[in-house]
Amino acid sequence: MSYFDTAKESFIDEINLDTYIELPSAISAYEELEQAFEKPFKLMLLYGEPGTGKSLLLSRLYDKKKYQKELHYINSPLLDEEEFFRRLFDILIQKPMPKNTKVDFNTFVEFCKVIKGQREIIILLDEAQLYPKKILEQIRILSDTGVLRFVIAVHKTTDEDIIAKSHFQTRIWGSIELKNATKDELKTYIHQRLLKYNQFEIANLIKQKHIDFIHKCTNGNFRACGKLMYTTFEIYQYYEKHDPSQFSTNMFSHKFIEMAAIAIGAIDV
Repeated sequence: MSYFDTAKESFIDEINLDTYIELPSAISAYEELEQAFEKPFKLMLLYGEPGTGKSLLLSRLYDKKKYQKELHYINSPLLDEEEFFRRLFDILIQKPMPKNTKVDFNTFVEFCKVIKGQREIIILLDEAQLYPKKILEQIRILSDTGVLRFVIAVHKTTDEDIIAKSHFQTRIWGSIELKNATKDELKTYIHQRLLKYNQFEIANLIKQKHIDFIHKCTNGNFRACGKLMYTTFEIYQYYEKHDPSQFSTNMFSHKFIEMAAIAIGAIDV
Protein backbone atom coordinates (compact mmCIF):
# COMPACT_ATOMS: atom_id res chain seq x y z
CA MET A 1 0.00 0.00 0.00
CA SER A 2 1.31 3.43 -0.96
CA TYR A 3 2.31 5.91 1.75
CA PHE A 4 0.13 8.45 -0.06
CA ASP A 5 -3.05 6.35 -0.42
CA THR A 6 -4.75 7.78 2.66
CA ALA A 7 -3.67 11.34 1.86
CA LYS A 8 -5.24 10.97 -1.58
CA GLU A 9 -8.39 9.44 -0.09
CA SER A 10 -8.87 12.46 2.16
CA PHE A 11 -9.62 14.60 -0.90
CA ILE A 12 -12.18 12.37 -2.63
CA ASP A 13 -15.12 14.49 -3.78
CA GLU A 14 -18.04 13.12 -1.75
CA ILE A 15 -20.65 14.25 0.74
CA ASN A 16 -19.17 12.91 3.96
CA LEU A 17 -20.21 14.53 7.23
CA ASP A 18 -17.43 12.67 9.06
CA THR A 19 -14.89 14.85 7.25
CA TYR A 20 -16.88 18.09 7.48
CA ILE A 21 -14.65 21.11 8.11
CA GLU A 22 -16.30 23.91 10.11
CA LEU A 23 -15.03 27.07 8.48
CA PRO A 24 -16.31 30.49 9.64
CA SER A 25 -18.27 31.12 6.43
CA ALA A 26 -20.01 27.73 6.63
CA ILE A 27 -20.80 28.21 10.32
CA SER A 28 -22.34 31.59 9.56
CA ALA A 29 -24.50 30.16 6.75
CA TYR A 30 -25.59 27.23 8.92
CA GLU A 31 -26.59 29.51 11.78
CA GLU A 32 -28.54 31.79 9.44
CA LEU A 33 -30.50 28.84 8.08
CA GLU A 34 -31.02 27.46 11.58
CA GLN A 35 -32.44 30.81 12.72
CA ALA A 36 -34.71 30.98 9.67
CA PHE A 37 -36.31 27.70 10.76
CA GLU A 38 -37.80 29.55 13.72
CA LYS A 39 -39.38 32.20 11.49
CA PRO A 40 -42.35 32.09 9.10
CA PHE A 41 -40.31 31.91 5.90
CA LYS A 42 -41.72 30.54 2.64
CA LEU A 43 -38.48 30.25 0.67
CA MET A 44 -34.81 30.53 1.57
CA LEU A 45 -32.26 30.74 -1.21
CA LEU A 46 -28.82 29.18 -0.83
CA TYR A 47 -26.54 29.88 -3.76
CA GLY A 48 -22.92 29.84 -4.81
CA GLU A 49 -20.56 28.53 -7.44
CA PRO A 50 -20.33 24.74 -7.88
CA GLY A 51 -17.87 23.41 -5.31
CA THR A 52 -18.55 25.96 -2.56
CA GLY A 53 -20.18 23.43 -0.22
CA LYS A 54 -23.94 23.90 -0.70
CA SER A 55 -24.79 20.18 -0.72
CA LEU A 56 -22.58 19.49 2.27
CA LEU A 57 -24.21 22.33 4.19
CA LEU A 58 -27.71 21.01 3.43
CA SER A 59 -26.64 17.49 4.42
CA ARG A 60 -25.29 18.75 7.73
CA LEU A 61 -28.40 20.83 8.36
CA TYR A 62 -30.61 17.81 7.71
CA ASP A 63 -28.48 15.56 9.90
CA LYS A 64 -28.57 18.00 12.82
CA LYS A 65 -32.18 19.18 12.64
CA LYS A 66 -34.22 16.22 11.34
CA TYR A 67 -35.24 15.15 14.85
CA GLN A 68 -36.27 18.66 15.86
CA LYS A 69 -38.23 19.67 12.76
CA GLU A 70 -40.27 17.89 10.11
CA LEU A 71 -37.38 18.17 7.70
CA HIS A 72 -36.81 16.41 4.39
CA TYR A 73 -33.82 16.55 2.05
CA ILE A 74 -34.25 15.99 -1.69
CA ASN A 75 -30.62 15.83 -2.73
CA SER A 76 -31.04 14.72 -6.36
CA PRO A 77 -33.28 16.64 -8.76
CA LEU A 78 -36.55 14.90 -9.63
CA LEU A 79 -37.04 16.28 -13.13
CA ASP A 80 -40.23 14.42 -13.98
CA GLU A 81 -43.26 16.30 -12.64
CA GLU A 82 -45.12 13.19 -11.52
CA GLU A 83 -42.02 11.76 -9.82
CA PHE A 84 -41.45 15.05 -7.99
CA PHE A 85 -44.99 15.29 -6.66
CA ARG A 86 -45.10 11.61 -5.80
CA ARG A 87 -42.12 12.28 -3.54
CA LEU A 88 -43.90 15.25 -1.97
CA PHE A 89 -47.06 13.19 -1.50
CA ASP A 90 -45.00 10.51 0.27
CA ILE A 91 -43.81 13.23 2.62
CA LEU A 92 -47.31 14.62 3.19
CA ILE A 93 -49.07 11.32 3.84
CA GLN A 94 -45.98 9.95 5.66
CA LYS A 95 -45.90 6.68 3.74
CA PRO A 96 -45.18 5.56 0.14
CA MET A 97 -48.03 6.12 -2.28
CA PRO A 98 -49.41 3.10 -4.18
CA LYS A 99 -47.64 2.88 -7.52
CA ASN A 100 -50.85 3.08 -9.54
CA THR A 101 -52.00 6.28 -7.82
CA LYS A 102 -52.09 9.31 -10.10
CA VAL A 103 -50.59 12.54 -8.81
CA ASP A 104 -52.71 15.63 -9.34
CA PHE A 105 -51.22 19.02 -8.46
CA ASN A 106 -54.54 20.68 -7.61
CA THR A 107 -55.46 17.83 -5.26
CA PHE A 108 -52.04 18.23 -3.67
CA VAL A 109 -52.64 21.94 -3.03
CA GLU A 110 -56.10 21.24 -1.57
CA PHE A 111 -54.64 18.60 0.74
CA CYS A 112 -52.10 21.15 1.97
CA LYS A 113 -54.94 23.54 2.79
CA VAL A 114 -56.67 20.82 4.83
CA ILE A 115 -53.64 20.15 7.04
CA LYS A 116 -52.60 23.81 7.38
CA GLY A 117 -51.89 24.60 11.01
CA GLN A 118 -51.37 20.94 11.87
CA ARG A 119 -47.95 20.44 10.31
CA GLU A 120 -45.09 22.60 9.11
CA ILE A 121 -42.82 20.82 6.66
CA ILE A 122 -39.44 22.08 5.50
CA ILE A 123 -38.03 20.76 2.23
CA LEU A 124 -34.31 21.11 1.50
CA LEU A 125 -34.13 21.16 -2.29
CA ASP A 126 -30.66 20.72 -3.78
CA GLU A 127 -29.55 21.45 -7.36
CA ALA A 128 -32.75 23.45 -7.96
CA GLN A 129 -31.33 25.10 -11.09
CA LEU A 130 -31.89 21.77 -12.85
CA TYR A 131 -35.64 21.71 -12.24
CA PRO A 132 -38.00 22.62 -15.11
CA LYS A 133 -39.58 26.05 -14.87
CA LYS A 134 -43.02 24.51 -14.43
CA ILE A 135 -41.98 22.66 -11.28
CA LEU A 136 -40.33 25.81 -9.91
CA GLU A 137 -43.58 27.70 -10.46
CA GLN A 138 -45.47 24.95 -8.66
CA ILE A 139 -43.01 25.16 -5.78
CA ARG A 140 -43.87 28.86 -5.55
CA ILE A 141 -47.56 28.02 -5.30
CA LEU A 142 -46.93 25.33 -2.69
CA SER A 143 -44.89 27.74 -0.57
CA ASP A 144 -48.03 29.90 -0.36
CA THR A 145 -50.03 27.11 1.30
CA GLY A 146 -48.36 27.67 4.66
CA VAL A 147 -47.61 23.96 4.97
CA LEU A 148 -44.54 23.45 2.80
CA ARG A 149 -41.48 25.67 3.18
CA PHE A 150 -38.45 25.36 0.94
CA VAL A 151 -34.72 25.93 1.26
CA ILE A 152 -33.61 26.05 -2.36
CA ALA A 153 -29.95 25.55 -3.29
CA VAL A 154 -28.85 26.70 -6.74
CA HIS A 155 -25.59 27.23 -8.59
CA LYS A 156 -24.66 30.87 -9.07
CA THR A 157 -25.22 30.94 -12.82
CA THR A 158 -27.61 32.60 -15.23
CA ASP A 159 -30.16 29.96 -14.23
CA GLU A 160 -30.29 31.54 -10.80
CA ASP A 161 -32.54 34.32 -12.08
CA ILE A 162 -35.27 31.71 -12.63
CA ILE A 163 -35.47 31.48 -8.85
CA ALA A 164 -34.99 35.21 -8.38
CA LYS A 165 -37.88 36.37 -10.59
CA SER A 166 -40.13 39.01 -9.06
CA HIS A 167 -42.87 36.53 -8.10
CA PHE A 168 -40.27 34.56 -6.12
CA GLN A 169 -38.60 37.58 -4.55
CA THR A 170 -41.68 38.48 -2.52
CA ARG A 171 -41.58 35.01 -0.98
CA ILE A 172 -37.84 34.64 -0.40
CA TRP A 173 -37.19 35.30 3.28
CA GLY A 174 -33.46 35.58 2.76
CA SER A 175 -30.60 34.70 0.44
CA ILE A 176 -27.34 33.14 1.59
CA GLU A 177 -24.32 33.03 -0.67
CA LEU A 178 -21.53 30.52 -0.17
CA LYS A 179 -18.30 31.88 -1.58
CA ASN A 180 -14.94 30.40 -2.45
CA ALA A 181 -12.45 30.16 0.39
CA THR A 182 -9.96 32.81 1.39
CA LYS A 183 -6.32 31.74 1.65
CA ASP A 184 -6.69 31.30 5.41
CA GLU A 185 -9.83 29.19 5.00
CA LEU A 186 -8.20 27.10 2.29
CA LYS A 187 -5.20 26.48 4.53
CA THR A 188 -7.50 25.32 7.33
CA TYR A 189 -9.50 23.18 4.92
CA ILE A 190 -6.44 21.37 3.49
CA HIS A 191 -4.78 20.82 6.86
CA GLN A 192 -7.99 19.67 8.57
CA ARG A 193 -8.86 17.25 5.78
CA LEU A 194 -5.45 15.62 6.17
CA LEU A 195 -5.63 15.63 9.96
CA LYS A 196 -9.03 13.90 9.93
CA TYR A 197 -7.24 11.04 8.15
CA ASN A 198 -4.31 11.18 10.60
CA GLN A 199 -1.93 12.56 7.98
CA PHE A 200 -0.10 14.80 10.46
CA GLU A 201 3.33 14.58 8.83
CA ILE A 202 2.06 15.53 5.38
CA ALA A 203 -0.10 18.34 6.78
CA ASN A 204 2.94 19.84 8.49
CA LEU A 205 4.86 19.86 5.20
CA ILE A 206 2.27 22.02 3.40
CA LYS A 207 3.43 25.60 3.95
CA GLN A 208 1.96 28.99 3.17
CA LYS A 209 3.76 29.18 -0.20
CA HIS A 210 1.97 25.97 -1.23
CA ILE A 211 -1.38 27.35 -0.03
CA ASP A 212 -0.81 30.57 -1.99
CA PHE A 213 -0.18 28.61 -5.18
CA ILE A 214 -3.13 26.25 -4.63
CA HIS A 215 -5.41 29.22 -4.01
CA LYS A 216 -4.17 30.90 -7.17
CA CYS A 217 -4.85 27.75 -9.22
CA THR A 218 -8.29 27.04 -7.75
CA ASN A 219 -9.52 30.52 -6.77
CA GLY A 220 -10.29 28.99 -3.39
CA ASN A 221 -12.94 26.61 -4.73
CA PHE A 222 -13.19 23.58 -2.45
CA ARG A 223 -14.01 21.08 -5.20
CA ALA A 224 -11.20 22.34 -7.44
CA CYS A 225 -8.83 22.26 -4.46
CA GLY A 226 -9.81 18.68 -3.67
CA LYS A 227 -9.25 17.66 -7.28
CA LEU A 228 -5.83 19.35 -7.31
CA MET A 229 -4.72 17.74 -4.05
CA TYR A 230 -6.03 14.30 -5.11
CA THR A 231 -4.07 14.56 -8.38
CA THR A 232 -0.97 15.77 -6.53
CA PHE A 233 -0.97 12.66 -4.37
CA GLU A 234 -1.52 10.48 -7.44
CA ILE A 235 1.69 11.98 -8.84
CA TYR A 236 3.42 11.23 -5.55
CA GLN A 237 2.26 7.63 -5.85
CA TYR A 238 3.59 7.36 -9.38
CA TYR A 239 7.06 8.55 -8.42
CA GLU A 240 7.02 6.56 -5.19
CA LYS A 241 6.65 3.47 -7.35
CA HIS A 242 8.83 4.40 -10.33
CA ASP A 243 11.39 6.96 -9.19
CA PRO A 244 11.32 7.91 -5.48
CA SER A 245 14.47 10.00 -5.93
CA GLN A 246 12.24 12.72 -7.45
CA PHE A 247 10.87 13.82 -4.07
CA SER A 248 11.81 14.12 -0.42
CA THR A 249 9.61 13.03 2.48
CA ASN A 250 10.93 16.05 4.41
CA MET A 251 9.34 18.67 2.18
CA PHE A 252 6.24 19.06 0.02
CA SER A 253 6.92 19.16 -3.70
CA HIS A 254 5.90 22.41 -5.38
CA LYS A 255 6.79 20.76 -8.69
CA PHE A 256 4.19 18.04 -8.12
CA ILE A 257 1.47 20.60 -7.35
CA GLU A 258 2.34 22.38 -10.60
CA MET A 259 2.18 19.10 -12.50
CA ALA A 260 -1.21 18.36 -10.95
CA ALA A 261 -2.49 21.85 -11.81
CA ILE A 262 -1.49 21.30 -15.45
CA ALA A 263 -3.06 17.83 -15.46
CA ILE A 264 -6.48 19.10 -14.29
CA GLY A 265 -6.34 22.19 -16.52
CA ALA A 266 -5.98 24.71 -13.68
CA ILE A 267 -2.97 26.30 -15.37
CA ASP A 268 -1.60 26.24 -18.91
CA VAL A 269 1.60 24.49 -19.86
